[in-house]
Amino acid sequence: MTVAQVNDPVLLIGRDGKRFLIGLRPGQQFHTHRGIVEHDALIGQPLGREIRTHLGHPFVALQPSIHDLLMNVKRASQIIYPKDIGLILLKLDVGPGRTIVEAGTGSGALTLALAHSARPDGVVYSYDARPDMLRVAERNLDCVGLLPQVRLIQRDIAEGFTVQGADSLFLDVREPWEHLGAVCDALADGGFFGALVPTTNQVVELLYGLDRHPFSSVEVLEILVRHYKPVPGRLRPQDMMNAHTGYLIFARKIAPLAVGEEPPGVEEEPTGQDDDSDES
Repeated sequence: MTVAQVNDPVLLIGRDGKRFLIGLRPGQQFHTHRGIVEHDALIGQPLGREIRTHLGHPFVALQPSIHDLLMNVKRASQIIYPKDIGLILLKLDVGPGRTIVEAGTGSGALTLALAHSARPDGVVYSYDARPDMLRVAERNLDCVGLLPQVRLIQRDIAEGFTVQGADSLFLDVREPWEHLGAVCDALADGGFFGALVPTTNQVVELLYGLDRHPFSSVEVLEILVRHYKPVPGRLRPQDMMNAHTGYLIFARKIAPLAVGEEPPGVEEEPTGQDDDSDES
């Protein structure tokens, strides 16, 4: 059983499906289209139950999930969506005790997810050249109690990273291929690399860049999510779909070749007919 405490985030869901995320403050009120919810009526009380406004309208009060927190961050820029963040966390092997680097903090949605997964003793180093973005991210992280896990650094990564031996590194910048040298300096051998770009020509440039640096196990993919209307009598897809949000690129950094060492041979694909071609 989760008991709501001062400063905790709480998710309120009305019977009409409207969702509100509030931070509990003693003596404050939350005003809705269905009436007023007293913060004091939630503080010290168990969540997962129904409460009522002063007009008698019900809301369910819940502990928010990390997904809820991500979708409710204050946005000063486009965020990386949860459908992409979930795979990023897995591919970068984010977990407790890890040292994680990201560049392109933005509004801090990915930063929040990285910090949440790295608790209690992992650290996220997040770089952005814009102080206004870092201020937004700082507020978002502070609101959900994750700021202690993060080091926000104002720096152009063209000057390099201030971290070495990182377990994982993710780039959400316009031209990630230009920073692969700095990525190699920051990542430990065997470390996990990832990037997100919106267009195919950026993917191509990054692939060329990865080929010129010590990386292996390169992958390119995108994730499409299709929601369905949860009505048993007329189940069908929703009219809107979360389709393309970006291309994800993942790789592993390997130790650079020693002087005079020959790279391993690459087996070329056969040039015959495709497997699915028709036989004459």
